[in-house]
Amino acid sequence: MPLSLLALAAGAFGIGTTEFIIMGLLTQVSSDLGITIPTAGTLISGYAVGVAVGAPVLTLLTRHWPRKRLLLGLMLIFIAGNLAAVIAPNYLSLMAARVLTSLTHGTFFGVGAVVATGLVPAEKKASAIALMFSGLTLATLLGVPAGAWIGQHFGWRMAFAAVAAIGVVAFAILVAFVPRDQGRPVVPPLQQELAVLRNPQVWLGLGITVFGFAGVFTLYTYIEPLLTQITHMDGSLVALTLLLFGAGLAAGNLLGGKLADRGVMRALVLSIATLAVVLAAGRWAFGHSAVAMVYVVLLGTVAFATVAPMQMRVLQQAGAQGANLASSLNIAAFNLGNALGAWVGGLVLSGIGLLSLGWSAAALTVVGLLLVGWSQRLPSTAGAMPVAVVGH
Repeated sequence: MPLSLLALAAGAFGIGTTEFIIMGLLTQVSSDLGITIPTAGTLISGYAVGVAVGAPVLTLLTRHWPRKRLLLGLMLIFIAGNLAAVIAPNYLSLMAARVLTSLTHGTFFGVGAVVATGLVPAEKKASAIALMFSGLTLATLLGVPAGAWIGQHFGWRMAFAAVAAIGVVAFAILVAFVPRDQGRPVVPPLQQELAVLRNPQVWLGLGITVFGFAGVFTLYTYIEPLLTQITHMDGSLVALTLLLFGAGLAAGNLLGGKLADRGVMRALVLSIATLAVVLAAGRWAFGHSAVAMVYVVLLGTVAFATVAPMQMRVLQQAGAQGANLASSLNIAAFNLGNALGAWVGGLVLSGIGLLSLGWSAAALTVVGLLLVGWSQRLPSTAGAMPVAVVGH
């Protein structure tokens, strides 16, 4: 695997940390800003909606930009957004800062996934995507627990300041290791790129991502209240449990890449079905600290085993000409799933309580599994995989 993939993973680490860090800070943010925990949870949904809107729009607006320059520009916006969060005086300004930061997310991961697949042979493409997304899993493994620890000791604003510092480091690594573009990228005419939107298999792939992954955030958005109010963990044990969740994500991400290299549809069925079962088991998993910690590792593993197969399915069906747009749309779909899951979880939390989150999460994921079955029954439109979009 080329060293440039590790540079992409570094950028993914920074962006992933700012996406997920709020989950370990919900109680502090709600107390400091005078809002409820479900309202604080909308900071996750707002970020996700910003990704969903920003991903396709920015991808189309910057389609002729040199890829390295684009990635670096996105990281500068990321740094500015997190600095704005540090000084946000109220809920609305914090939401605005989160949305600004979110605009970088979809295009970075969408373009980065296409770049990653262009740097390796055909039989390694899913593993290349998984390696880039390992930055996201590492963010959950290290960034989110570290952010929770910083928040507990120095306040939630310092946690966002630390994320901004991560962005500066990621910017420097991207400068050093991502290959310089050999001129502007060769892109198909806009009409041909937009033609991917007429492909029913691409839309089904996006639907699989939205619903298949939504269940994860229905439960995980409220993992801190679950661990503190149901399991009765103290702050240090919560941080350790979040660390274990990140370890599960890292393992699941690599597992998903290996499974998808052997067969994308089989990997989708296996990973999403397993995820639904694990989410449903969440109804009984938080009664004891040891059980909850084992459960969280398992949840992280099966959750991120779905990522590479979902991304590969959309890229396969889009073909080379629609790869950039389709990849960004799928990142948007992941975040629509995040927003949907956080919203459904908030309704469940306000209505019938924390212990019902697992069943509600499993129901959303089953919808994704049904869409996989629908996609299997339609003719495949798989085209050539994307070619490299950066110079070597």
